[in-house]
Amino acid sequence: MKKLGFGLMRLPLLDQNDERSIDIEKVKKMADAFLGAGFTYFDTAACYHDGSSETAFREAVAERYPRDAYTITDKLTMFMLEKEEEMPAFFEGQLERLGVSFLDYYWLHGMEYNSYPKAEAFHAFEFVRKLKEEGKVKHIGFSFHGDAKLLEEILTRHPEMEYVQLQLNYLDWEDERVQAKLCCEIASRYGKPVIVMEPVKGGALASVPREAEELLHRFHPEQSSASWAVRFAASQDNVMMVLSGMSDEEQMEDNIGYMRNFVPITREEEVVLRRVKEIIQDSIAIPCTACRYCTDGCPKRISIPDYFGFYNDLKRFGPSQMRNVRRRFNQLTEKNGKPSDCVKCGKCEERCPQHLPIRKYLEDVAAELEGENI
Repeated sequence: MKKLGFGLMRLPLLDQNDERSIDIEKVKKMADAFLGAGFTYFDTAACYHDGSSETAFREAVAERYPRDAYTITDKLTMFMLEKEEEMPAFFEGQLERLGVSFLDYYWLHGMEYNSYPKAEAFHAFEFVRKLKEEGKVKHIGFSFHGDAKLLEEILTRHPEMEYVQLQLNYLDWEDERVQAKLCCEIASRYGKPVIVMEPVKGGALASVPREAEELLHRFHPEQSSASWAVRFAASQDNVMMVLSGMSDEEQMEDNIGYMRNFVPITREEEVVLRRVKEIIQDSIAIPCTACRYCTDGCPKRISIPDYFGFYNDLKRFGPSQMRNVRRRFNQLTEKNGKPSDCVKCGKCEERCPQHLPIRKYLEDVAAELEGENI
């Protein structure tokens, strides 16, 4: 397979305040372009787009293409389950929503220090192994958001896992908290191919500070900022696939353009990215990837990633963004809780793949966005 995968978690919307309002006609065009260029790998989960991502795949792909034309990946999402007995129905519901009779890949979703013990208690590893034995799933593995120590523990205890899906991008590559490089090396040591998620860090590496953008543009005038990030991830040893959560046809065309005939990152380009990384790190206030796992179950319906995005825009671009942020903030608070509505329950932090101190950040955001200046 070609190394670019279509992540179905940031699809185009008809209403920007409604994650379920997926623009199916646009998704169809994007899927057509993707498949037409020789790419086949689609990735989804039951929680993406508030449960609408899987049905969007069915309408855009499964109902319009033969089964051997595409590869589909889905996930067993532990935080959506209350009892072990719910897993069979959960899986069968996914097949129904996707419109397929089997999955090419099935992952235990987001293994980290909170979800991993639950997966063991529910015998989830045995469950996905049995699905493979029954022919309902071709390959099994897990997506991972923990540290290198936990990754090694899981791979030691579960050699039956065939693949590992890791967050990997040039900003997090040597980050002591994310440990992307170290985790990639451990997966390689255990002989597990890596599928990359968040290569553009939730879009942060597609819209970099002006100084960084000018640096990239001087080296490759024809390449987008996002292309550097995806190519960096795809260039690492043992990486077999890089997922990109594409939101419009322009992003799709850009990704296809440089990944159709993939060229690995050179040493000269790595030097450029090291400088770009320094510039970006100095500009990011809250390192949120907007995966939206934190919003599921929030008792006050606080749109956490959006508020963090507004806050980052103000910190990165200053007063020039004030009017735009004011408009977007007011629109969002019409249907969602404000940052100050947080009741400190901690559910968001339990589900955050980046392990961010969300409650503390919400206090900072409330002080900035709900003050007189906004």
